[in-house]
Amino acid sequence: MVDAPATAVLVHSPYLGPASLRPLAGALAALGHPVVLLDLRVTVNAAPVHQRLIGVFADAVEDSLVEGELVLVGHSGAGPLLPAFADALETPVRGLVFLDADLPTPGRSWRDDAPAERMAHLKAIARDGLMPRWDLWFAPEALSAMVPDVRLLEEIVAEAPEVPLAFLKEPRPTVAWNGPCSYVRLSPAYDEAAAAARERGWPVVEVDGHHLAAVTSPAEVASALVPLLSRP
Repeated sequence: MVDAPATAVLVHSPYLGPASLRPLAGALAALGHPVVLLDLRVTVNAAPVHQRLIGVFADAVEDSLVEGELVLVGHSGAGPLLPAFADALETPVRGLVFLDADLPTPGRSWRDDAPAERMAHLKAIARDGLMPRWDLWFAPEALSAMVPDVRLLEEIVAEAPEVPLAFLKEPRPTVAWNGPCSYVRLSPAYDEAAAAARERGWPVVEVDGHHLAAVTSPAEVASALVPLLSRP
């Protein structure tokens, strides 16, 4: 008897929306892998962001009526919350996959480990306690180089929320996770995180792409993910 495959639960970055992972969800489904794509944007418009994200995540998974085991796939800034997401669920979680994502830093905030000049820049461009949309953190040509399809880029940008600056100062949840973890590196910006994952003994798969490769190269990213989703 063959076990049913675990459902991949795709969790977008707090700074983006489900459009940043929707092509990947389609590519996984085309490979016959069960997948759930969440929309957690409503949680990030007020502090405490971490607490709101975890609560709405658990409700969204329950509302999806998914059955069987899950593998949580967190992109970018969703990575540090994966252990807390798993802990909040009644449904069994088989493993966690960090997709070009930061690793958990229990009890520490983003600000604690970020370069001081990076925090100063985000504080300088914030207005009324809110950071601008993620796409406005960079020169326009940087994003269009990653996502040349204007329609796709507009869809991603339209979903990007304004996140409270306080989010960067909130300590991340102190939740232990002792189950399997793996890492998919998409861009050079996450080389350090991938190296740290490898040092922890996690399987690491490297895709030669960019941070939004789940949008522009979904079949390639899905192919990299499937073996990790199938691990016991």
